[in-house]
Amino acid sequence: MRFVQLKAKKRLVYGAIVFIWIAIPAFEITMACLTTDIVKGICAPEGVYSSHAVEQTAHFFGFFVSYMLPLSLMVFCYSSLAYALRPKVKLRL
Repeated sequence: MRFVQLKAKKRLVYGAIVFIWIAIPAFEITMACLTTDIVKGICAPEGVYSSHAVEQTAHFFGFFVSYMLPLSLMVFCYSSLAYALRPKVKLRL
């Protein structure tokens, strides 16, 4: 039973890593394409947001996908590693 749980956790972690590596570039490329326009050979900002609330939501989603999602995955991985190694490590004071 323990092996099945470990295998499921591995699959979940690998899936999250793959999702992050695909989602962040896709989001950044999409945002760059939607918010810029080429005018006379110069890249210029384009007002694509219909309201300030939509703009704030897009920025929050960008922050979440680019920063909070990878951070939470790293915290989860390191805490799992520390939890697994805890019984095997003796601290000397």
